[in-house]
Amino acid sequence: MAGESFKILLLPGDGIGPEVVGECRAILDTVADTSGARFTFETALIGGAAIDAYGEPLRDQDIDLARSCDAVLLGAVGGLKWNDLPKEKRPEAGLLRLRKELDLFANLRPVKVFDALVDSSPLKPDIIRGADLLVLRELTGGLYFGQPSKRWSDQNGRQAIDTLPYSEREVERIVELAFQLAKQRKGKVTSVDKANVLNTSQLWREVATEVAERHPDVTFEHALVDSCAMRVIASPASFDVLVMENLFGDVLSDEVAVLSGSLGMLPSASLNTSGDMSSDRDARRFGMYEPVHGSAPDIAGQGKANPVGAILSTAMMLRLSLGLGEVADRLEASVASVLNDGLRTADLVAPGAPFVSTSEMGKAIESRLTSTLSGKA
Repeated sequence: MAGESFKILLLPGDGIGPEVVGECRAILDTVADTSGARFTFETALIGGAAIDAYGEPLRDQDIDLARSCDAVLLGAVGGLKWNDLPKEKRPEAGLLRLRKELDLFANLRPVKVFDALVDSSPLKPDIIRGADLLVLRELTGGLYFGQPSKRWSDQNGRQAIDTLPYSEREVERIVELAFQLAKQRKGKVTSVDKANVLNTSQLWREVATEVAERHPDVTFEHALVDSCAMRVIASPASFDVLVMENLFGDVLSDEVAVLSGSLGMLPSASLNTSGDMSSDRDARRFGMYEPVHGSAPDIAGQGKANPVGAILSTAMMLRLSLGLGEVADRLEASVASVLNDGLRTADLVAPGAPFVSTSEMGKAIESRLTSTLSGKA
């Protein structure tokens, strides 16, 4: 680890994005000070911030800059200020383009219920206790990228169309990754689709079944997305890795956030690897890392943002892109320790209850990490 150098692109984005990315930067400075790893940082604009500065949500040169880095750390994009722009000019278009240009087809969204936060969820403790699942979302296909996608008006009034395409290759590579990840976890894959209605889901189910036959050591099941949406809340501990197409993954991963107590707790990693992730824990893979929460412009600048999702995304970056798995483990343990001590941000407390600010939570985790990396814990 000593002497290793990594180049990270920071994309703070909009709303609370700059606040949470700032806490992640401080965490990485702590890692550098105590572990011997070295980081150089580039910063670029994306989303609404890029629209205000350049008139477009993402510049070509910033895509090239991302390609030159070991990993990308993103805050959030979007806000009411830009909602009236055409779809292709809105902040989210920059994020979608970045995912597509970098072929970040695999979005990993782990959901783990911390013991200290069992009472923060609206669900009964005996339902969520022990829940530890991973939503694996296909990120570069489906409705968000299919063509045609447009709106128009004619004699029948206003109309719109979106197209949901998937190829055998796209399905195979994301489902194969699901099995590799399951072998590192509890050894179960649930493939989520709507095969009783959609042709694309029928293809998805066929290909998923074929991939499953190559992994007889992993328990496998199909689930229809509507019934799965109920099961994942009623019995979350029965799931391990859930793999699904783009839209289903977007919706279900936000739904399961209720298990953790808040969207602010959830990290994510978007990878472009199709290599074997079941054996080499500390391999280096390019990826983009971002919290699942949005830009939350209503609380921006007020110190109310929860930085934990972004910090846990940083832990995923350390493990998956930088090969620093031990440091990632200690960062995640530091988060758990601070939560065990009772620190809570605004999203994790009842209205009117005391809470710590974004920076206070970040500094507490940073301090705990410093102690454990320097051998003082």
